[in-house]
Amino acid sequence: MSTVVQQMCRAGKHLAELGLSPGSSGNISVREGDRLYLSPTGVALADLDEGSVAVTALSPNGLDPLSGPRPSKEASLHAAMYLRDPSVTCVVHLHSTYAVAASCLPPWTAYSALPPLTPYLVMRLGNLPLVPYRAPGDPSQAQLIGDLTLDFHGVLLQNHGPVVTGVDVQQAVDRAVEVEVAARTAVLIGDRPRARLLSEQECRALARHHGQPWGLATAEETPT
Repeated sequence: MSTVVQQMCRAGKHLAELGLSPGSSGNISVREGDRLYLSPTGVALADLDEGSVAVTALSPNGLDPLSGPRPSKEASLHAAMYLRDPSVTCVVHLHSTYAVAASCLPPWTAYSALPPLTPYLVMRLGNLPLVPYRAPGDPSQAQLIGDLTLDFHGVLLQNHGPVVTGVDVQQAVDRAVEVEVAARTAVLIGDRPRARLLSEQECRALARHHGQPWGLATAEETPT
């Protein structure tokens, strides 16, 4: 297996050690060219190793199994994120506690399920739309992701959890952690009317400076 698969396995163990992947929940994948390596169904991220990785081919129509065990039932979510952005080489999907809790609440806006309480979600991720609920493994949810017109590096699945991307494994892991931190802050503050949010001007300045998408602009309209 390649170095990037080794990085994926280490990342899975790291996310589990942080408590962000309870039990056998969550999945992770990496891409090399048109080949996708995914954590398999029923295997905890803490136990992921190079010999237990599912290998598939990524095509415009989705995934074609090549070798190894059966991939996670959420493989279609991973394919949808890769097909949206050719620069993505890693996708992480978690059932982390506070992000799941936040996914059960109404979204802050159409482009961000979480409010901008601190600068870091905007700086590291930008838009985080809430994707309507579908049963786990339902490929129609992947279609919902593919149909979104705004630019983003992650989504929050309603009543389910986050899916984030990165141009490398470390960036995807950092974004997954940031979503959980931002969700924890939002859940702890709740709907207290005195809580200060970053202003739209402050958010747009941060997003522009750090090259992240923010707002309802499409991918073509979002500054790089």
